[in-house]
Amino acid sequence: MNKPIMAKATAVWLVDNTTITFKQVADFCGLHELEVQGIADGDVATGVKGFDPITNNQLTQDEIDAAEKDPLHKLKLKYNAAAVGEEKRRGPRYTPLSKRQDRPAAILWLVKFHPELTDGQISKLVGTTKPTIQSIRDRSHWNISNIQPVDPVALGLTKQTELDAAVQKAAAKQAKDGTLMSDEERRKLVSTEQSLGADPEPKLPSAIEGLETFTLGDADEEKEDDSVPDAETFFNLPNDGDDDEDDTKD
Repeated sequence: MNKPIMAKATAVWLVDNTTITFKQVADFCGLHELEVQGIADGDVATGVKGFDPITNNQLTQDEIDAAEKDPLHKLKLKYNAAAVGEEKRRGPRYTPLSKRQDRPAAILWLVKFHPELTDGQISKLVGTTKPTIQSIRDRSHWNISNIQPVDPVALGLTKQTELDAAVQKAAAKQAKDGTLMSDEERRKLVSTEQSLGADPEPKLPSAIEGLETFTLGDADEEKEDDSVPDAETFFNLPNDGDDDEDDTKD
């Protein structure tokens, strides 16, 4: 048996009755260091009565004294012959009746803030079923309008260490699966710097651009061949011969 029984109650006793560090308590009780700090601040395990590990034959006073003198010393659980050969019980996590009504809120929190977690991981963390998780994902749950997301660690449904481990495992799997993206998907994921530094795409096909150049060139040649009209032609003024004829008639 690697961890003490009633680990959270044991942590409460160690925080209240010893000067060992939060990390030492967390390592010994299988909790997250932030959980132990929350116990010391009164935010976690409110109302939990401390469980004396010395009286219950889980620690010796000498072990606690050594841990208080050396912050790097790790507490060692006292050998218990009755615990030899015990294995972790398999199957869905047991959730107390008083906390079962909080599971939908915890599921919604995990779905919202950790979408990388699979239904199986959420099921193990909270102790629920996959149909319930799916109903909250697609918002078909009968009470979805009244459910507010709440951290499952704060609700006491799971431990911070278990949540962190599940998130890290899901993130690693997601990163591994990301290497198998298609070329089209990979092109869509270019950075902003790469996008701004890329060459602009041509707005017209090359064939049309060539045709447009040829047409403009012909027009320029035609303009060069045309003669510029003089002022008399432009205003349609009579020439000198016509003026002489008019004078003779007069």
